Amino acid sequence: MKYLLVIPRVLWKLWHVLNFLATLILLYPVFLVLLSNENWFGAAFRLMRFWAKWLCYVSGLFPIVKYESEDEIFPTPCVFVSNHCSYLDIVMSYIAISRYFVFVAKQELDKAPLFRIFFKRMNILVNRKSTVDSHKAYIHAGERIEKGKSVFIFPEATISSNGSLIPFKNGAFKLAIDKQVPIVPLVFPDNWKLLQNGGFLKSHGRPGMARIIVCKAVETKGMTNADLIPLREKIKSIIQQTLDRHK
Repeated sequence: MKYLLVIPRVLWKLWHVLNFLATLILLYPVFLVLLSNENWFGAAFRLMRFWAKWLCYVSGLFPIVKYESEDEIFPTPCVFVSNHCSYLDIVMSYIAISRYFVFVAKQELDKAPLFRIFFKRMNILVNRKSTVDSHKAYIHAGERIEKGKSVFIFPEATISSNGSLIPFKNGAFKLAIDKQVPIVPLVFPDNWKLLQNGGFLKSHGRPGMARIIVCKAVETKGMTNADLIPLREKIKSIIQQTLDRHK
């Protein structure tokens, strides 16, 4: 019986991929122009938010955003962090956060045809296997914060295949402490069940509701590097408890 589920799963994934590629090709010239000038990055961000909503709704994915603080009021600048359980996390982030932010993403995205322009020009790419490159990305992220731009980092640094948290890395929390800006955790309880990381035939893939919980900001003012590990574990605990509540 379970093998019968493979057919609708694959058909839905194919539709999702075609939707993504067709709209990417259609919007690419516009993004190319907007991303040619840093002064137009705000417009590119707004177009990205529109595209994210299109990708979701046309594929039968319906985001439901819950803000634990006052709706859509984020400290600016701040460091956004979240669990990372699906490629949908990036798309959903643009839906949940209305104010301009910058992603810190893995270097491999630079190899993706067309899609690379978003991460090479507007966001920050990092080769985590290189200490030098990681340090450069850290400096670039700090410079964005100093300019009043928020930064989004996945502290797990890779995608979990079953929705369980992977040990967090320190970068996001050190950045928040060094720049004395708040951390805002986001939680995606459902994305891995909608578009799971893994083999095209074996992994989950289907339309459905996608809950996004935007937690209250955690202040870092007055913290030092001595608070780095406790802060990291506190944020991880907030995300884990939120996942547990929304199973």
